[in-house]
Amino acid sequence: QTRSPAAMSTASIAEALGEQRGGFDFELTKRNALFEAGGMKVPRATKTGTTIVGLCYKDGIVLGADTRSTQGSTVADKNCQKIHYIADNIYCCGAGTAADTEFTTALIASKIELHRMSTGKQPRVVTALTMLKRLLFRYQGHVGAALILGGVDCNGPSLYQVYPHGSTDYLPYVTMGSGSVNAMAMFETEYRDGMTKEEAMALVHKAVLSGITNDLGSGSNVDLCVMTKEGTQMHRNYDTPNPRKFRYPGGFTYKRGTTPTLSTSFTPVRKLVDVIPGGAMEVDS
Repeated sequence: QTRSPAAMSTASIAEALGEQRGGFDFELTKRNALFEAGGMKVPRATKTGTTIVGLCYKDGIVLGADTRSTQGSTVADKNCQKIHYIADNIYCCGAGTAADTEFTTALIASKIELHRMSTGKQPRVVTALTMLKRLLFRYQGHVGAALILGGVDCNGPSLYQVYPHGSTDYLPYVTMGSGSVNAMAMFETEYRDGMTKEEAMALVHKAVLSGITNDLGSGSNVDLCVMTKEGTQMHRNYDTPNPRKFRYPGGFTYKRGTTPTLSTSFTPVRKLVDVIPGGAMEVDS
């Protein structure tokens, strides 16, 4: 197999510089599969469990989310934030793999800011949508980010649903995540056109509570984000329906030796590595 001089020079330059391409890296996928085939238990990814919702009312957008993230059957975080910043007028709810939703939205937020600085204009929601769907489609669903994108721009309020493989929907109300069916039941029962801000916030709150109550992957608190042409209001921990009712005064203290030590061992570093003596380091005068 022969290469042209131009191709050879480009390949050699890239190899010499150790070029790193942007985006996600799946180089360790085969290695992890071999470990798993050999009987090694591969760590599970932290997932958001999640009930995320969005609703478009007459003057803006209301986004809502619970705050529980899970790792298998274990609650990893009771108060994580699932409503992510994209721009001052655009926010995004994320469900799926926690790391994927965090880094995907952070990457798009960076691109949107560069776009805003380049054009000198407020970014449009559809611009962020196009960037998101192109990024997710490139990885064919392997980036586990299910998103609800909402914002208010020169065209008014817009609400979109973005699937992990890159397809999108434009809808008046949206639910995603493991508790989406419960939240959708609330929307389909009580949603109507021309809702006020207070009515929209109350319905989104009720929809997220429905997911928290009926879905084991969703829980803890309710976060809301309200976007209008005047600005954005973030309501962190808008409702805490499951507070810890009892805390031991002063906390818990344990005496030394409460947990038994089964065995102790010490291995010097010199037995683990080969120490090669060297000469004195040269120092410029």
